[in-house]
Amino acid sequence: MTPAAPQIIFAAVVQNSAWVYAPPWSATGCRQRTMSSPEICSLSWGHMQVKGCSSAYKDCKVWPGGSRAWDWRETGTDHRPGVQPADLEEVLSKGVDTLVIGRGMNEALQVPSSTLDFVKQRGVDVRVLQTEKAVTEYNNLVGRGVKVGGVFHSTC
Repeated sequence: MTPAAPQIIFAAVVQNSAWVYAPPWSATGCRQRTMSSPEICSLSWGHMQVKGCSSAYKDCKVWPGGSRAWDWRETGTDHRPGVQPADLEEVLSKGVDTLVIGRGMNEALQVPSSTLDFVKQRGVDVRVLQTEKAVTEYNNLVGRGVKVGGVFHSTC
């Protein structure tokens, strides 16, 4: 009798240089039951809620089939110079046709032209807006069935 194939029963993520248990429906992210882009159902200062996810985010990444917290420490992102290509890799790897970037409630988060060029070189339409407008635009695209992803900053 051959042994059964191993199954992955949990995921792990690195936080502050340590491995941390991360079940699939944890605060670090949500997998959706469908491969459509999830709607962002609420936004307020420092708080975002994605439909179908019990966790709230401060900043988040969304894509067809999932979402997770956008932790700037992973890539060394700050308001200046702003969003880096590395911040967008994960969302772009999901095969989105359009990417929406929310720059914050007061548009403090910068988006360098080199980052926009990086997205456009991949053949992806990119829209950069103040976060409230970005969420409205993102949700409109979701409603039209567009394969859309986004990164959103919910404070300054």
